[in-house]
Formats: sequence, structure tokens, C-alpha cells
Amino acid sequence: MKFKRARRESPALNLTPLIDIVFLLLIFFMVTTSFSRETRLLVSLPEATGVPQSPAEAIEVLVTRDGDYAINGRQLIDQRGDSLVRGLELESGGDTSRSVVLVADAEVRHQSVVTAMEAIGRSGFKNLSIATRESAQDC
Repeated sequence: MKFKRARRESPALNLTPLIDIVFLLLIFFMVTTSFSRETRLLVSLPEATGVPQSPAEAIEVLVTRDGDYAINGRQLIDQRGDSLVRGLELESGGDTSRSVVLVADAEVRHQSVVTAMEAIGRSGFKNLSIATRESAQDC
């Protein structure tokens, strides 16, 4: 008995569903990706030119290398911002029109300086000066 051979057609792949899935994945990843731009800035310590100015009756807030705070030469008991706020209130006697000079060590962590600036703002002071070092060219 001789059977008739069925003619084999070459298998064909339908790529349409595959392309649809790839496009859906592409859209999904584009939508869920956060588009944050991270840039690196070169930050150098400020240098002052000219005559240093020391406002009369200014409150000096010192941030040491270890992140400790001192107000007009008196060391605070801890490094918390609330202690700095309370110390500024006691030192100023409630007079927030006085200016505040922030003096920070060059090696101090940035967070300590930001905490000091935030505490000065919470205390109600509007005049904040940041002390700079004299430039090497002027010496």
C-alpha cells in the first residue's frame, strides 16, 4: 500500500505577537524609570577679598571639626539642632533682628553645617552671614 506523502510546508513564525510584547516592555520600562539627572559640582571653599566685617552685637555660631556647636565661645552640651535653637534663643534674649555669623571648620561634615543653618532659621533670625577665610593672594 502506497500512501500519499503529505507535502511539508516550512514552518513560519509569526513575529507580530513578539514585537508587540517587546514594545510593551519598552513602554513599561520607559514609564517606570526615574529620570533623575545626577551632576557633580566642583565645590571650593569661599575666599574673601577686602576688609573683614564684623557686625556689632552679632551672634557667632561655631561648628567644630567634630560637629560640636558653640555660641559666642560657649560650648553646647550636645550636637542636636534643638539645643542650638534653645542656645540661640537664650543668647539673643528673643531679639531676632541681630545678625548671626556662622563659622564652620573646613573639615566638618556638611550635615552639621546644614543643621546649624536650619536651627538658625527655626530660631527666627533673618540675617545670616557665613564666615570665609582670607584668600592666599591677599596675605
